[in-house]
This record gives sequence, structure tokens and C-alpha cells, in this order.
Amino acid sequence: MEIAWWCVLAAGLMPFLVAAPAKLTRTYDNADPRGWAARQEGFRKRALAAHANAFEASPLFAAAVIVAEVEGMPQDPVDTLALVWLLLRVAYTGAYYAGWSTLRSIVWVLAVGTAVAILTMPAWLF
Repeated sequence: MEIAWWCVLAAGLMPFLVAAPAKLTRTYDNADPRGWAARQEGFRKRALAAHANAFEASPLFAAAVIVAEVEGMPQDPVDTLALVWLLLRVAYTGAYYAGWSTLRSIVWVLAVGTAVAILTMPAWLF
């Protein structure tokens, strides 16, 4: 399996991993998870927001990799950009956890730009 496909799998699992630190508490209410989430502050609130954003970011990235693969793009640049996207998303999550909003926004733009670069690769690579 190509590296880019492993990155798509990681992107699909990322939302669950991102939320885990917020839910590692005795106060987590599995009977009312949305109510519990609405009452959170600080780190837990930011981690849950990062969790939601991970769900939002994954479809564009997955579609980009699929388009690049269907269009027969060279695997090395697709794999490289997929890894860059994944690393940027990890950095984004870290910035969100830390409350570094400006850095988080910069990294978000870079990650979206990377997904767009993969998606549009058929237009600019050939």
C-alpha cells in the first residue's frame, strides 16, 4: 500500500485520537457526551474543537489523494505531499491544544494548501 493511502487512513483515525486526551477524565459522561462537551473549558474545549476540525479536514485530503491516484500522478510527489499534510495536521492539533491561535491558523492554511496542491496536481504537474 502506498504511503499516501496510509496517510488517508491516519486522517480518518485522527479525529478519534485528537479527542482522546479531552475524554480521559473521571468526569466524562458517556450517557450525555454532547452535554459534557458543551460544559468543557480550556484544554478540553480546545481538544474537542480540534477533534471537530479533524473531521472537517479529512474529506478534502482523502478526495485529493483519490484524484491524484485515479489521474495516475507520480507516486513520490503524492506520497511526499500526503506526509506533509499529515505532519501539518499534527502540528495544527498541537497548536490547538496549546491555545496558539495564530500559529494554528497559519498551519491550517498550509495544510489546506497542501491538500489543494495534491488535488490540482494533474493540472500543474503535466
